[in-house]
Amino acid sequence: MIDKKSNIKWSKFLSLVLRHKPEIIGLSLDEQGWVTTKSLIEKMNEYGKQIDLETLLIIVETNNKKRFGFNKDKSKIRANQGHSLDIDLGYIQKTPPDILYHGTAQKYMDSIFKIGLEKRNRHQVHLSKDMETAYNVGQRHGKPIVLKVFAKQMYKDGFKFFESENKVWLTNNVPVKYLAHV
Repeated sequence: MIDKKSNIKWSKFLSLVLRHKPEIIGLSLDEQGWVTTKSLIEKMNEYGKQIDLETLLIIVETNNKKRFGFNKDKSKIRANQGHSLDIDLGYIQKTPPDILYHGTAQKYMDSIFKIGLEKRNRHQVHLSKDMETAYNVGQRHGKPIVLKVFAKQMYKDGFKFFESENKVWLTNNVPVKYLAHV
């Protein structure tokens, strides 16, 4: 078993490698973001990050945001969303709930209410089903603010929504007219 501090450290490194920069340890992800579990462990060990399958399983299973996932036989692993790389996660379009939430920092409010929510360097805008999760996301960026997103109306107006394996809702952008401050 690994302690909480080490688990967070490993999770952050895995996020870097599986979402943004696999090349730093000499990995290549396939079109859907998968890499063999064996390759990941080997490349991490070569890079000086000593890890074994048991530790990797613990990190994936205990990650509170469910950032990573294995295929059925655990021979492959990937990040569930949040990539800055060109990855096709294969999500199927879904009808969203009436309201979703987005957590951000107060310092971004003027910009957001001018241009809406944009995906920027990510594949899509991340939205939450509940205010608490959105608030926690917002805390990572400064003084937290939660925005209400009128997702069902967006959907009716032709916007596409997807739900990731770890229950994060995704869309390409959210225009200002579909936003309200909570």
